Amino acid sequence: MSSDEQSRKGLLAAALAFVIWGLFPLYWHLLKAVPSDQIIAHRIVWSAVLLCVLLCARQGLQWLRTILASPRTFWLLGSASLLIGANWSLYIWAVNAGHVVETSLGYFINPLLSVLLGVLVLGERLRLWQWLAVGIAALGVIWLTWQAGRAPWIAIGLSATFGVYGLLRKLVKVEPVAGIGLESLFLLLPALGWLLWVEAGHGGAFFSGSWGPGVMSLLVLAGAVSAVPLIAFTYGVQRVPLSTVGLLQYIGPTLQFLTGVLFFREPFGPDRLVGFACIWAALLIFAADGWRVSRRR
Repeated sequence: MSSDEQSRKGLLAAALAFVIWGLFPLYWHLLKAVPSDQIIAHRIVWSAVLLCVLLCARQGLQWLRTILASPRTFWLLGSASLLIGANWSLYIWAVNAGHVVETSLGYFINPLLSVLLGVLVLGERLRLWQWLAVGIAALGVIWLTWQAGRAPWIAIGLSATFGVYGLLRKLVKVEPVAGIGLESLFLLLPALGWLLWVEAGHGGAFFSGSWGPGVMSLLVLAGAVSAVPLIAFTYGVQRVPLSTVGLLQYIGPTLQFLTGVLFFREPFGPDRLVGFACIWAALLIFAADGWRVSRRR
């Protein structure tokens, strides 16, 4: 396969991943009858089953032995699993509680927060235009806080958990899908234990079938829905420049935002528009500066 063909397939795979992530609210909305804690638990259990089957079919148990050979890698991935579990929990609850627009704000902020974490934790240095982008984004968050009378805690929580998760994954030198597989195993037992408890007469309805075959099928498919974009993303990120991936990542929150406004009809007046416009301007500056530097190199 030629390098151009690989790049083209990688671009399509990465774009597909971000489109699926951007349309996630529509999927979780179909499960609105199910309590959020049970949706999250099912997502964890079925994702773990699917990822581990795929990894074992490809490598046997070698992927797990490789990770267990490094205690540092093992515990960093364990910490990352708690963060991604918290991120999933907050995201699914927010979507089904009618806060899709605010979840999109969290993922718009995330790239800028990740840059800031790189400065504070890893000692990275920002260029002038990057500092300007971070400052404008901060003004946008301050404006939204002032207008609403409260901080946009859902957006801040999503960006913070995913940003620190990304930082930990940057510190771990492990094959991406194998890392996600171990993260799923860390969360598997608590999630499975919780499902067994709720199914034992505490609000669960999966085993009884009272939710209907459609909802039950969607819960099981939540594992594939979570794993497929991850696999597509890891395939794509290995074949296209990171600068391109950096631009593609805005597909997800853009689709989430449009879904919240156009499909769920969430309120989006001029007061919120000003704050979002600051975030969008910051992202435009950040992306343009990254593209300029990439082209120069």
